[in-house]
Amino acid sequence: MFAPAHFEDESHAQLRQQARRFAETRIAPHASEWEEAGIFPRELYVEAAEAGLLGVSFPESMGGQGGDLSHQLAVTEELILHGHSVGTVVGLGTHGIGLPPLVAYGTDAQRERFVAPVLRGEKIACLAISEPGAGSDVARIRTTAKRDGDHYVVDGAKTFISSGTRADVITTAVRTGGPGHEGVSLLVIEGGTPGLTVSKSLKKMGWWASDTAELSFEGVRVPAENLIGIENAGFVPIMQNFVSERLGLVAHCVAIAQLALQASQRYVKEREAFGKPLVGFQVTRHKLAEMATRIAAARALMHDCLQRHLAGSPNPVMAAMAKNVATDACSFVCDHAVQLHGGYGYIRETLVERLYRDARLYPIGGGTREIMNELISKSL
Repeated sequence: MFAPAHFEDESHAQLRQQARRFAETRIAPHASEWEEAGIFPRELYVEAAEAGLLGVSFPESMGGQGGDLSHQLAVTEELILHGHSVGTVVGLGTHGIGLPPLVAYGTDAQRERFVAPVLRGEKIACLAISEPGAGSDVARIRTTAKRDGDHYVVDGAKTFISSGTRADVITTAVRTGGPGHEGVSLLVIEGGTPGLTVSKSLKKMGWWASDTAELSFEGVRVPAENLIGIENAGFVPIMQNFVSERLGLVAHCVAIAQLALQASQRYVKEREAFGKPLVGFQVTRHKLAEMATRIAAARALMHDCLQRHLAGSPNPVMAAMAKNVATDACSFVCDHAVQLHGGYGYIRETLVERLYRDARLYPIGGGTREIMNELISKSL
């Protein structure tokens, strides 16, 4: 294991211990079962809240545990490393992208109604931006919200929505104005609202324990008081959300790669070939060395970006670089982990097989690798 970042203190150490204990006792024993089922029990949200993990980085005044993004990423890392179910961690953490716009731009009434119950584990929150015809290009969303008295009437569809099959608080990007980013707003749409349906529960390559939905909106009437911030000004909160979301994905990649490396280290010491353990072959040791080196590089860039964020100077370009480096490292390490495991690496009950599938999402989710390169190139 790598030493903690220099900006981590006793509060991070305590949180890591809490998260590790929760992962080992409440997630790891059920990881394979929940992955195969494609969902985990709803009561896990309440248990995570009671363990002091769900409200990390959210203000205490809103029912959170306080702290900042560094605390949140520390918890995420421990949950993945010791829970062995990326999908479960993803599902437990969708409020981390669904609630920040409410925290930053919502009214006190909205925060009391939507944020606090989620942080208590009583409700599930998610973020609904991607559509069948618009993913990384947020300015092209087509779901409309037309004002009708003291309501908005929403029509359209969203897809790839994590926790979407059972979410109670859906922070939704809608078009309230003209074309382009200037016509985008954010609305809270509550689960169960008439006209809102889960049109499809999506089966994915990885992240199996995290439910993912395609949502349809047909004449959904949403109270105008559910508008987050100012009408037609939703693009900025979405973009601001992307920086922390991408750093969160970087932390996922680093933890997944570290877990795959650890599994490989154990396996090559136990597995023998031609009369000696696999670790006795130079080619094996060099693979491990390359895996560890790429993880270290990704971790260092993540810490650099995180430090900038904590200093109040988040850098979208550096976050894009970190995401690309981390996703590359994660894909490389998981691929080599499967190779080192040989035939066992291709068997579903083997941890590295699951991690290999989970890793493939990261160059796509939260902005594709190509979009990251476009963002980076514009800064050069």
